[in-house]
Amino acid sequence: MLDARRYPLPRMAARAGTPFYLYDGEALRGTVSRFSALVREHGLLGRYAIKANAARPVLELMRDEGLGVDAGSGNEALRARRAGFPGGTDPAMILLTTDVFRDNALEVVRSERLLPNVGSPGMVEELRVAGHRGPMGVRINPGFGHGVVEACDTGGPSSKHGIWLDALPRVRDDAKAAGFPITMLHAHVGTGPTLPEFDTNIRKLVGLFEQLLPEFPDARTVNFGGGIPHPYRPQEAAYDLATYGAIWDEAVERLSKRARRPIQVEVEPGRYLVAGAGILVTRVKDVTETRANEKGRGHTFVMVDAGFCDLVRPALYGSYHQIEVVGAGARRASEPCVVAGPLCERGDVFTRSEQELLDPRPLPRPEPGDLLVVHDAGAYGAGMSSNYLSMGRAAEIWWENGRARLIARRETVEDLVGRECDVAL
Repeated sequence: MLDARRYPLPRMAARAGTPFYLYDGEALRGTVSRFSALVREHGLLGRYAIKANAARPVLELMRDEGLGVDAGSGNEALRARRAGFPGGTDPAMILLTTDVFRDNALEVVRSERLLPNVGSPGMVEELRVAGHRGPMGVRINPGFGHGVVEACDTGGPSSKHGIWLDALPRVRDDAKAAGFPITMLHAHVGTGPTLPEFDTNIRKLVGLFEQLLPEFPDARTVNFGGGIPHPYRPQEAAYDLATYGAIWDEAVERLSKRARRPIQVEVEPGRYLVAGAGILVTRVKDVTETRANEKGRGHTFVMVDAGFCDLVRPALYGSYHQIEVVGAGARRASEPCVVAGPLCERGDVFTRSEQELLDPRPLPRPEPGDLLVVHDAGAYGAGMSSNYLSMGRAAEIWWENGRARLIARRETVEDLVGRECDVAL
């Protein structure tokens, strides 16, 4: 967890306004360097899942560390190209993994010579009609795997991600008829609620790929997705990358032996690399109280100017983020507080349980004007933010070598209405 005392947050808040995101480039570089060292040591290809955080300095840092990227849309792929990632397929530094080709995705695959990684059977025909030439990957639903909560399932019957095993022969035949060599098999089993479950699911996935590789003679790469756990709660242990490395040594040996050819293993974390390097800074606007009655107990509500339009994870699936009062307010006595935002929605609360219930947090009782820091917000924060209630998306600040740089300004109403038009169709 970042030490919020290292940064001149009041000065930043005065200049950029609140709420804002801050990314610590030095902290990020440390995490990415450890991961890229593991990748090199074990002969893997490492990718960064752009969806976690697409800020330009983040992408440039990943590029400098020698990682490739996994893009989830055509525009993400174009952002990677603008950040200096090369195109070209087999193997591609930019992989496009999506469940549906939307907007410019097919055109980007063709023009930028990316490796498309299809997640549903009909996408093969779409590639053929669009004039794709070259290899492709196949994302498989392994039948198991899930995130920290069920709402984040990444595999199994309740997950839309990937092609069910029964449909793989059709996809293989369609790809062969279209002239698309399937050079990569891909699956993602998520983080799971415990560290041992993550390791167990990865090993199960190795076994599944052992069975599948003989059916895909052109496959030279196996991609295991991301999902490396990140400790959001103070008492949670950090994941041991040494365990991860040992799994991949075994995987490369087993898969290459089974396929009777060298197999390149890819891994593509997103959240693990960036979550801990970012914070969301918000200002307390008011503190209100409700009293207990026959419908439930009362609460102390700390009203802040950030909402789920800025960080949706707690409202979406009850994700935990450590919250800290900074400045003089941090010395006050603690009491149970519910931290809530400005939106006209009951779910606009940052202190929620996995069951989406109010989950008061012990905090020094803030006063209006105090700053609060929401920790571990570097992943799926700004990237999942929205313009709900016509709110402008928050500013983003990059901190490195004792200096702050504004890398994304706060949106204005002119930004929001700039795409409005009245055109006959």
